[in-house]
Amino acid sequence: MIAVPEKLDLYIELLEELYNRYNRREFVHPDPLEFLYDYEESADREVVALVASSLAYGKVAQILKSVGAVLERMGPSPAGFLRVSSSRSLEDGFRGFKHRMTTGRDLARVLAGAQTAIERYGSLNACFVSNMGPDDETVIPALSSFVAEISGESGGACGFHLPSPVKGSACKRLNLFLRWLVRKDEVDPGGWEGVPAARLVVPLDTHMYKICFKLGLTRRKQADLRTALEITSRFRDIAPEDPVKYDFALTRLGIRDDVFFGQIPY
Repeated sequence: MIAVPEKLDLYIELLEELYNRYNRREFVHPDPLEFLYDYEESADREVVALVASSLAYGKVAQILKSVGAVLERMGPSPAGFLRVSSSRSLEDGFRGFKHRMTTGRDLARVLAGAQTAIERYGSLNACFVSNMGPDDETVIPALSSFVAEISGESGGACGFHLPSPVKGSACKRLNLFLRWLVRKDEVDPGGWEGVPAARLVVPLDTHMYKICFKLGLTRRKQADLRTALEITSRFRDIAPEDPVKYDFALTRLGIRDDVFFGQIPY
């Protein structure tokens, strides 16, 4: 275990204060996470989370617009929509869709892979849990198998939208997907069972990397998987059962103008 740096120890009280103050739904917008709140059934929520996380790149306004457009086409029950869809109908249904580099065909392939996994295991939750080992320290091994399960149906064509940890990617969007579905508090709605929050990995992008670098959580020079695991290990020293507890509150910095983190030397 990497020792907690003295500088970080000074921030523990601040991190708790930030969590208590800003880990609330009133601070979620604008964030694709907000779409999950509209679905009470876990079967629907996990499909929504997959859609929202896979499109969570680029400007947030466009992300919200794109996710909203996809969910509108899927109707009131996204899980039900997948149950009655074929690979062909998915491609036809999302023809003309475009979100930056993501085409309707790309999205259809991700959904077709998810549909096959649901048919095989009963849910995405069950698919993920089936690949977890009792001695796994983090979700990364199970995430690698989960990505392979879904991408396998497309011949690996989902690579950008469902990146594999095997290739060293920090897999920020997939770790967001897991945070949303595994944790349950005022912000993260949960719904999944059998995946301990203690095994989650920080969803790391350049924004979170800069914050964590300032906090002394890493001295590595790139926001890759090794860095994400190092940062997660540091947070686990503070919150062993919930190492991504502070992720949402910290990432409000620079996203919402009304949230002030002046105490962090950012």
